Amino acid sequence: MKLPSRSFDQPSNTVNIIAVGASTGGTEALKEFLIRMPADAPPIIVTQHMPEAFTKSFAARLDSLCRVTVCEAEDNQQLIAGHVYIAPGHSHLMLRRNGDHYVTKLDKAPPVNHHRPSVEVLFRSVAQAAGKHAIGVMLTGMGKDGAVAMLEMREAGAYNFAQDESSCVVFGMPREAIAVGAVHEVANIEEIAQRLLARLAFRN
Repeated sequence: MKLPSRSFDQPSNTVNIIAVGASTGGTEALKEFLIRMPADAPPIIVTQHMPEAFTKSFAARLDSLCRVTVCEAEDNQQLIAGHVYIAPGHSHLMLRRNGDHYVTKLDKAPPVNHHRPSVEVLFRSVAQAAGKHAIGVMLTGMGKDGAVAMLEMREAGAYNFAQDESSCVVFGMPREAIAVGAVHEVANIEEIAQRLLARLAFRN
């Protein structure tokens, strides 16, 4: 049974948003990451390249396996602790501030880096809305979607992780993020959650 979650307000000195990007091989990588997250984790907002027909069932499958609650994101949802929001396959997923809270925004604008949803769009919105209160995670995937915006996250004060080559199905997206200087730590998929949680404890 999952524990009830609370609204996750914006304390001035804490990390309170985790943003994740993934593509090829990401469905398994996301599972490995999320099953290690505690029920009271900060809100996690995810863009996984996936067709529209599969994102809802993918979220439901993750929800059945994880301590956190996983759902397909809707427009203008208030983000709360212990919840994971998966971008629907038909729209870009973005983060916005609404007073003391974060909310989702869905946008059917044209593809970015050949993708909708695009990791670039998500990470850029996180850089702008959350800055130093965010942690970024780049998982396995082909291409370079999200690399430039992950650097924008770092420049805004976020702390970023990338999956290592040995545990990636395709090392493209993590490699590009590392190459542009966006990443602080590179780790095996089985270690990213542990390192991230250690970082949360350090910053909190």
